[in-house]
Amino acid sequence: MGRFVVALGLAWSAAALAGPPVPKAEATYRQLELFARVLSYVQNNYVETVDEQQLMQGAIKGMLETLDPHTVYMPPDVFKEMKIDTSGEFGGLGIEIARRNDSIVVVAPVDDTPAQRAGIKPGDQLLKIDDEPTRSMELTRAIQKMRGPAGKKVLLTIMREGFAAPREFAIIRDHIRIASVESALFGGIGYVKVKNFQERTDASLFKELEKLRGQNGGKELRALVIDLRNNPGGLLDQAVAIADRFLPGGQLIVSTRGRDGAQVTEERAKERDTEKPYPIVVLVNAGSASASEIVAGALQDHKRAVLMGVPTFGKGSVQTVIEMEDGSGLKLTIARYYTPSGRSIQERGILPDFLVGESEGVLTKTESVREKDLKRHFRGEGDGPELASLKPSLPENLKAWEVTEKLTDYQLKVALNYLNGAAVSAGKSTARAP
Repeated sequence: MGRFVVALGLAWSAAALAGPPVPKAEATYRQLELFARVLSYVQNNYVETVDEQQLMQGAIKGMLETLDPHTVYMPPDVFKEMKIDTSGEFGGLGIEIARRNDSIVVVAPVDDTPAQRAGIKPGDQLLKIDDEPTRSMELTRAIQKMRGPAGKKVLLTIMREGFAAPREFAIIRDHIRIASVESALFGGIGYVKVKNFQERTDASLFKELEKLRGQNGGKELRALVIDLRNNPGGLLDQAVAIADRFLPGGQLIVSTRGRDGAQVTEERAKERDTEKPYPIVVLVNAGSASASEIVAGALQDHKRAVLMGVPTFGKGSVQTVIEMEDGSGLKLTIARYYTPSGRSIQERGILPDFLVGESEGVLTKTESVREKDLKRHFRGEGDGPELASLKPSLPENLKAWEVTEKLTDYQLKVALNYLNGAAVSAGKSTARAP
């Protein structure tokens, strides 16, 4: 491509840039001529010898930085790391990050990883990685610096609300094996935490549900909690498959619309091994993004589940990943997605049915990062809720249940107490009512 552009620059004359307005396509080629001339000047006159590959990759990155924050170019090494992500195994720290204005911030540390054990928290501002400032660092570069062989130390300089000054966290990389689904049983009520949507997540969920039924004496679950808190998303097909598992065949899960509303696609539930219609609560928070919001929105719109927590991240766009001939990759935003009722949650997020904070009486945290905080994000369709105006709201007649007395996770405790009452009311259990 670079050689082709330079050839155009040599063939066209400078006079071609002057004159009356020209058609859009021709104007684009004239800009390509301008680019070719700048490239030629740099190649021939820059004070030091230049790396032409770096020049071209820099040009591509600069072009994409005029678009939304989720459209990025990945050099071969970064693209390789991205593919490792979807497989669920890599060497690193276990941190999900995003860019907020000129800063890199932590969306969430992955559970049971070096980052979480070191005390990294959502909302932390990442100032330096191994003494290299992150102010102008690309996300892909930051991820690459934190990834690497297990056993090697990475020094993170962190600023957090409440810190008088930045603090350094020395964290040892580990071989991260992300189990995308974990489970537990609470008095016949199942709990599954879906950490992200990677390859085989749907199969892992089914395996955990079967394990829970085994732990429940082979009986069907009384109810289920699906925990999507701090789940940053991942593979769309896995999100669709998980929503499909809880919805009857034919029901719409998600639709996508491309430029100007064209190229509409729909994903619907299939006639397959649908779970029994036991009560479900889905837990969400500001770290629930993208594919998580697809699942939550589908189950909420079809009234298959009750959502509890705080408003979600608000990423309502769809990306496709294109592998280039040289092993690099292009992640390109190609559509917006919509919940079954036609909601676009871009920038707005999904509002839970019951607003439950991390602790009783506390709902929002100012350091939470959402789509609306990202530079160059798409504008949403319609106005979303003003987070500062939201107040906690709990189900009526919510009573404590002895099984949850020792739980420190307030949101999970509320969900389990609610489901215990719902399961008893539905006649699904002979256990003592709360």
